[in-house]
Amino acid sequence: MTEQLETTRDDSRDEERRPPRAVVGSHRIEEEIFGKVFDTNIIRRIWAFVEPYRRKIYGAVAAVLAFTAMQLAIPLIIRYAIDHGMKPGTGGHALPYIMAAFLVAILVNFAASYLQETLVGSVAEDVLFDIRRAMFAHLQRVSLSWMDKTEVGRLMSRLQGDVNSMQEFLETSVLSVGDITLLFGIIVVMLTLDFKLGLLTLSALPVLFVVRLFWLPRARKSFMAAHETNSIANGALAEAIHGVRAVQGMERQSVNFTLFDDKVRANLKTHLTAARYAQVMVPIVDSLTGLAMALVIVVGGARVLNQALDVGVMVAFLFYIQRFFDPIRSLTLQYSVMQRAMASGQRLTEVLDVPVDISDAPDAKTLSADMDGSVEFRDVVFGYNPRHPVLKQVSFRVNPGETVALVGPTGSGKSSCMSLIHRFYDVQQGSVLVGGHDVRDLTQDSLGRQIAMVLQEPFLFTGTVLDNIRYHKTDATRDDVMRAAQAVGAHDFIMRMPDGYDSVLGQRGGNLSLGQRQLISFARALVADAKILVLDEATANIDSYTEMLIQKALVKLLEGRTGLVIAHRLATIREADRIIVLQNGELVESGNHQELMKNEKLYAKLYDLNYSSFDDIPEDVIDDAMTRPAT
Repeated sequence: MTEQLETTRDDSRDEERRPPRAVVGSHRIEEEIFGKVFDTNIIRRIWAFVEPYRRKIYGAVAAVLAFTAMQLAIPLIIRYAIDHGMKPGTGGHALPYIMAAFLVAILVNFAASYLQETLVGSVAEDVLFDIRRAMFAHLQRVSLSWMDKTEVGRLMSRLQGDVNSMQEFLETSVLSVGDITLLFGIIVVMLTLDFKLGLLTLSALPVLFVVRLFWLPRARKSFMAAHETNSIANGALAEAIHGVRAVQGMERQSVNFTLFDDKVRANLKTHLTAARYAQVMVPIVDSLTGLAMALVIVVGGARVLNQALDVGVMVAFLFYIQRFFDPIRSLTLQYSVMQRAMASGQRLTEVLDVPVDISDAPDAKTLSADMDGSVEFRDVVFGYNPRHPVLKQVSFRVNPGETVALVGPTGSGKSSCMSLIHRFYDVQQGSVLVGGHDVRDLTQDSLGRQIAMVLQEPFLFTGTVLDNIRYHKTDATRDDVMRAAQAVGAHDFIMRMPDGYDSVLGQRGGNLSLGQRQLISFARALVADAKILVLDEATANIDSYTEMLIQKALVKLLEGRTGLVIAHRLATIREADRIIVLQNGELVESGNHQELMKNEKLYAKLYDLNYSSFDDIPEDVIDDAMTRPAT
């Protein structure tokens, strides 16, 4: 199926002058998304993935609150130990209880910390796994019209980077509950212990508020700039990797390196700026911590000397001041995490919300294996953009066991016909029938099992030769695979490979020649044992010897099957039982080679021009041939 999807996208370029691919995430959109600090819609969507693990989340929150409670309790125990446990006479009796309280607090602190880290990490990994699975499963079913407009690199970024951002957000958001609770808990405890000293400690907060007022817009701008330059650098990297063959062939290495170096340096600069803004609050908060402690020591120490304040209370205040600014520092750093998460969540939900235009009808039928293999187009009107039809009132029938060649100049609608047979797209008008059934009334899985495709540039996957040949039919045995490879002439070169059928192919079968990849795709189609075979000029761009092997394989492959061949080379067309000629999305003539030559219409005129392929004929020559009278 992946091979079919990939090739339909590649080959459909001949069928229409489509609008350029959408540039996903323009600067304006990214600014708008990245500028949001909290988006309830995104949180609601992400919660749908978290909800199955809500018990773990509740357990983690309980552990965080228990840990926070111990952080609040320990200074109070210290205060009690100083003011009561050290009093002459009665203090000795209280010390064992104070030590027991310390021990309990430490044990609870350890258990709660361990529990929160374990539960939060487990839930974050589970949610990360579920989101990736959901996105991948959805992308297997989304309409090709959407895939045609979407950059592969962008999807990879969403499946990797954006999902990781959500994992980071989930981990920190639970801990933020503890930070907020600790912050307000310290305020309440300090004001309860000594109201005046508590207010004096909190006097540093207005300074922090003013600083954040100036810091926030600049930090947001720096975060957005870092995000944008990161996308640009990643795009340049992906393009350079995919085009490395062309780069080396044109000796562009140094130029490409300079261009990439400029982009990554800009990325480095923006990330350093963002890092400075993210970290600048840390020394500010530390300075305010020191200032608050100095105030408590000076004012509180004077009150202790005047016996207006217990020593234990002042010591407790010093502990609370140290902890008071920790959650502020933590929440400040989490601001950028939340912004990244909101942007990532927006992009993830965009993918998950892509409508699946091609789906099974509620009462869809299963196409049986004993169907006759016929294919019929009835007054089909189709366009990737409905306002600009590629096929216009096209009607023809391919009888069971018949081999029909579709020919015509570039943009005539050949590949669109093949896409409609497999129902990669739905027609706007008319109907496409397979085995006598409208493809819209059949399940996509059963339709896919009865249609095998052999493509001009076969797509092979990283894995063994055996797995690639039985990709369409995973339950095929090794003997089935070997018989298919022998039938199409691939067995000999496979056995010459280091591990034979267990040899691992490189990316896209890069360690094989184009002809060898094509023979493997023929074996794959033969193993699939489908009633209908779709061929996209399987003999193009290969040497004459391999072409001879493939022509022999074609004879074997088409035995007892209905064949539809997109033919470019005129030399391969004559063997078809029937030839359908398309021009500008219309069926202009049909018949075998001899009949079409006798008609002296478009096919005969173009054939007489002695071009090796219809695709080689310039448009002005085609227009001239159509207007030229028959001889």
